[in-house]
Amino acid sequence: MTGGAGPAPRADDALDPLTARRRYVVVCALFWLPLGMAIAPMVALLTERGLGLAAVAGCVAAHSLTAAVLELPTGGLSDVLGRRAVLAAAGLLDLVALVLHALGTTVWVLALGMALKGAGRALSSGPAEAWYVDTVHASAGPDAALRTGLARGNAATAAALAAGVLVGGALPWLLGLGPDVGARVEEATGGLVLPLSAPALLGVLVEVVFLGYVLTALPEPPRPRATLRGVLRGVPATVAAGLRLGGTDALVRRILLGAAAAGSALVTVEVLTPGRAVDLTGAPETGAVLFAGLACAGFLCSMAGSNLAPPLARLAGGSERAVLAGLGAAAAGLLLLGGTAAAWVPSGPSGPVPLALAVVGYALVYVGLGAAGPSENELLHRRVDSAGRATALSVQSLALQLVGAGTGLVAGHLPAGAPRWLLGGTVMLAGALLWVRRTSAPGSAPTAPEPATPESTAPAGAHPVETTS
Repeated sequence: MTGGAGPAPRADDALDPLTARRRYVVVCALFWLPLGMAIAPMVALLTERGLGLAAVAGCVAAHSLTAAVLELPTGGLSDVLGRRAVLAAAGLLDLVALVLHALGTTVWVLALGMALKGAGRALSSGPAEAWYVDTVHASAGPDAALRTGLARGNAATAAALAAGVLVGGALPWLLGLGPDVGARVEEATGGLVLPLSAPALLGVLVEVVFLGYVLTALPEPPRPRATLRGVLRGVPATVAAGLRLGGTDALVRRILLGAAAAGSALVTVEVLTPGRAVDLTGAPETGAVLFAGLACAGFLCSMAGSNLAPPLARLAGGSERAVLAGLGAAAAGLLLLGGTAAAWVPSGPSGPVPLALAVVGYALVYVGLGAAGPSENELLHRRVDSAGRATALSVQSLALQLVGAGTGLVAGHLPAGAPRWLLGGTVMLAGALLWVRRTSAPGSAPTAPEPATPESTAPAGAHPVETTS
């Protein structure tokens, strides 16, 4: 599993790299759009169903714990059973979760929905990207350019989340503008469907489209017929190999530590930004609206960063220098947010300068992480083969989640203000400094600019996104 990916078997009927990239982009967008729709009204809907703060926190914990526990086993499942089957299972679980989220009226049903969403999140961690890399390798060989395709996938994910947050926040409000539309629907369904349920129900329709697309548009090389005994034996072995990879390969270990630092940065921003939004507006309700807008802006900044990844790697002289630049920018953004927190007062910032610097810092965090991700993953894919690719991505995701959760717990015990921001900034800076020294071990990704092929030089958006199979 280590030492670089060996020659990939070529398939005469494999999709060409450009078609594979288009389909990968569509899959990323379709998977994350419905989940983005559910983000904005989630807490309000749970509260409307009668759940207190403790119950809401329990539902969120059910999602996080399920995703963390299943992260590695489901990654191994993808490597054993195949990418398409596991990705379709993720979509099916998300579909059921959205139905329960929209229509559930009791704590246990809503908690089950959140747990199923966590299981779908774990199942989705890796299969789509692994399918894209496997398909490109099968068509163009193991040295084919990957960075641009990975960047487009990250950009599509961020754009879908941004669009989903906007739709999810606006749809219940728009329904409330009509002549008692929401009240009539609620009365007709016996309180089962609320205006706040609409985004999740719309997301169910998108999930149906996602399932159909995955099953018809993602061909993959045939695999040996799986048996229950083979799966039970193969998944633990694949997971163990993935864990060993992080301990024996210095470059992969650096990638995992970079992902852990990114998790710390993201949790810091997501946990602390709502409070600063409330301080700025002076009221929880308006602060929540501002935070929704900031979340959407963050996804858009991440999308911009992902599109910058290929030219950044060319300018920097290779993937490793591009990762250093991206993570360094994210660390600078967090430290800037920490520095401006000292000038923040309960009624808002002390002047326009701290506010402007905070906006710059917030944007730097998301642009930097978005720019670093595709180059990090290109390096990762050059160090693992198809048999363990999805598992390696799951290990990376698990590192991000665990360190992020730990950062959130520690930050909650620090004094309010700058110290909480500086914790995440320090961890992010440490993750960036790991990339100061370049790796020259055999099998590492080349440091020369990506070859000038249509896959690597086309500007963002030059090719239309494929919408049919």
